Amino acid sequence: MAGKLTRWLLLKRFAAPVLLLTALTIIGTVGYVVIDDFSWLNALYMTVITVGTVGFGEIEPLSAAGKLFTIFLIIASLALVAFYITMVTRLLLDGEWRKQYRLYRQGKKLMRMENHVIVCGYGRNGRQACEVLRQNGIPFTVVEQRQHLVAEVDHDTDMIIPGDATKDETLLEAGILKARALITALPNDADNLFVVLTARQISPELTIISRASDDHSIKKLKIAGATNVIMPDKLGGAHMASLVMTPDVQEFLSLLNVSHNDRFQIAEIEVAEAINLGELNLWQRTGCNVIGVKQTDGKYRRNPQPDYIAMKGERLIVMGSKQVIAEAKSMIDG
Repeated sequence: MAGKLTRWLLLKRFAAPVLLLTALTIIGTVGYVVIDDFSWLNALYMTVITVGTVGFGEIEPLSAAGKLFTIFLIIASLALVAFYITMVTRLLLDGEWRKQYRLYRQGKKLMRMENHVIVCGYGRNGRQACEVLRQNGIPFTVVEQRQHLVAEVDHDTDMIIPGDATKDETLLEAGILKARALITALPNDADNLFVVLTARQISPELTIISRASDDHSIKKLKIAGATNVIMPDKLGGAHMASLVMTPDVQEFLSLLNVSHNDRFQIAEIEVAEAINLGELNLWQRTGCNVIGVKQTDGKYRRNPQPDYIAMKGERLIVMGSKQVIAEAKSMIDG
């Protein structure tokens, strides 16, 4: 919505001089007909050569009133040319043209985008979420209304929609109907709650991850429709305490972070058809290790045995490099 409004305003700017020129031509033509009784064709011709300042002579003698009217047309046409040049120069010099072109290109890209992630809020947590998505090649768009944070987004590579994430039209412009997930990382829990409610109403099947700063907000966000609720401050404190008790374990777990690198990561693969893990033998065939299964009832089975049969719809939690995980995914999907 914001991008469409901006493009409309830009079109309006360029249309204004054309409309003014048309109005001036009509006024000039009617003026010559009324003042000096010119024919309509001669009046139009006189108006065009006067407004165009081409220097042709008068086609019919002018009265005193006609001469004053001609002076008015010349001054008005010069003012119109000065206005147009000023507008174009401003668009080029202050970067407005580049900004409008970028918004136009972004709007076209948004129309084609699907299976992407919407990140609401570009604060500390939102920025970190974008960094992880960027490193893993997952398309995303940012929704942020605070101008100082909008300016920090890399507009050449990332999609940004300056707007209020709590409004339906903003989320629709961000492509919520075709998105795979939404992350709301606004600083206020009430705002996050409203975003969750709005997003869940528009897209009932969407995965919604919400930030929370208060324990009492978790239940409310879950009721509102959040798939998962994260408390960054609480997680940070727990991680620091864990580094005191089991530093080596925590260092190893940090290697499993999806933002680390392509050589070592954890991923999930959805099972298309029932399979026996022993017969599948991912470790021997690809080097990919199955460390857990998320069952259809939402429960997790850790370190499944070779005789475990993964049913359709369950998700295998696998560990390995990006390449071997891709090979495992092709085997399971195929």
